[in-house]
Amino acid sequence: MNPSITMPPQVAWASGALSGAPLIQKTTHLGDLNNVFADDDAWRCCDPTLAVYRVDMFDTPSGEGELYTGVTHLNPGRVGNEFFMTRGHFHARREQGEIYFGLRGEGLLLLQDAQGQTRLEPVRPGSVHHIAGFTAHRLINIGSDMLSALAVWPSVAGHDYTALSGGFALRVTADTLKLMAKEVQNG
Repeated sequence: MNPSITMPPQVAWASGALSGAPLIQKTTHLGDLNNVFADDDAWRCCDPTLAVYRVDMFDTPSGEGELYTGVTHLNPGRVGNEFFMTRGHFHARREQGEIYFGLRGEGLLLLQDAQGQTRLEPVRPGSVHHIAGFTAHRLINIGSDMLSALAVWPSVAGHDYTALSGGFALRVTADTLKLMAKEVQNG
């Protein structure tokens, strides 16, 4: 018996480009992010057609026991003093976790539990992030280049954006970064 060899889908680690299987692509524009940025006046002054991020994912089966694989490409930019970010969400099935792999760029992963406690993890090429169940998560691009992160999550996880309709408990702005840098320097 001769085994067959099937080429699996591929990811280009330097760019985050997916290939070798059918893809689903979704682009989120500034106009889609109503009530996401703190400075609503600044948001209203922005071009609503400007792309903030794109998610490319393999078109794979869904259902119990299946996994999705996708890459978020988050553009650099700001609305007011707040960095471009993804909408952020809890999973609809709260117990479901997720893994992120930093591919390119410089950013932060904002994590928040149901009680509103937050923490930040730096995202950069080679970083690996375990997002535990019951944890909301959002990518934030603090650099001047595209931020790309590969994600793997259960296809049954779903997304719950309404639980965060009032926003995350922490906002990341240029001023916030300066304060965090001072805290690190002062130990």
